[in-house]
Amino acid sequence: MLAASLPEKGGLLPIATQFLKFGTVGAFGFLWDASTVYALRPFIGFVAATFAAYFIAATMNWVLNRLWTFRGRGSQDSLFRQWLNFLGANGFGFVLNRSTVFALAWSIPFCLAYPVVALAAGSLAGMCANFTLSRRLVFR
Repeated sequence: MLAASLPEKGGLLPIATQFLKFGTVGAFGFLWDASTVYALRPFIGFVAATFAAYFIAATMNWVLNRLWTFRGRGSQDSLFRQWLNFLGANGFGFVLNRSTVFALAWSIPFCLAYPVVALAAGSLAGMCANFTLSRRLVFR
């Protein structure tokens, strides 16, 4: 009954499936992000660790999104060009993500002591923007 009311190919179901896959990849990205922050923080400090971690997580997310979420889409670009496009398209999500992280870390001592909380909030803040921009600009 529900399937009959959903749009045909190219409708909401394929987009919802992509969004769920994107969210799953994003969960792995969050793990890479948090792990990198915790690993690098003692050596280079919180701010530098969060910037380095973002690029590591974004690169890993690009790989998984290319291979799984958007398989076969946007493959006309070279790998390097597509990676750069992914980072560029997700720049707005980066600003949402890291501004959330820093706002929480600098205003709530608990979030600075346990950055995983601020990183989770940042990931959620940038997710919808990153999905939309990735789908429309990188994997079209």
